[in-house]
Amino acid sequence: MTATRLSSRAAIRLTASDPGEDVRAFLQGLVTNDVTGPLPVWAALLSPQGKVLFDFVVWGQGEDLLIDAEADQAEALVKRLSLYRLRRKIGIAPDPELGVHWQPGDGPSPDPRLPALGQRWIGAAEGESAEPQWLAHRLSHDVCEGSDELSDLLWLECNAAELNGVSFTKGCYVGQENTARMNWRQKVNRRLVVVPMAQSDPKRQRAVYPDLGLAVDHLRVEDIRPEWRPSWLQSEG
Repeated sequence: MTATRLSSRAAIRLTASDPGEDVRAFLQGLVTNDVTGPLPVWAALLSPQGKVLFDFVVWGQGEDLLIDAEADQAEALVKRLSLYRLRRKIGIAPDPELGVHWQPGDGPSPDPRLPALGQRWIGAAEGESAEPQWLAHRLSHDVCEGSDELSDLLWLECNAAELNGVSFTKGCYVGQENTARMNWRQKVNRRLVVVPMAQSDPKRQRAVYPDLGLAVDHLRVEDIRPEWRPSWLQSEG
């Protein structure tokens, strides 16, 4: 059997425990993307200043929502979402029976960030890990994710607009003011890029992957070499 499970990911279930509750409406007011329309979508929960706290993929399952999140950050994300729940009767908890799966190639369930990333889905929490293959594939397409690479950065600096991680028409969410202002001014001063490790700037490194010879740097736009720009990132500067 082909290895497909992403063991570094976990599924968090949001479910209404009262018929009057709407989990989509609850999450809609918190995250960067529109979760009331077609799913899945890539989104983030930001600080009030517009910096990344968590990034994740949101899926629908009947009336419930499933959040495909970093396993190491799942409990922290549950706690953060629970703070916003207040008295609403919405269950927010990891679902240990579900796992996140991936495989390269075309198919019916492309990654919402970039179809070239391959197929992504949520299924039973079983099967062999495909983590090494996924990491190499993701970085080969210059896509960054997770707390090590994104945490505390402004969301648009994480290439969220180019990778379908933000809606500018959905209305308010936490951190929306700074994010919308950056978009309105069309001014992103820094970006995350995947670079050869030998050419990485230690002062600007977010993550290093020695086995792959790659690093993720947070660079000024004018310092990004043309050969480091993926095809989906338009020229700037």
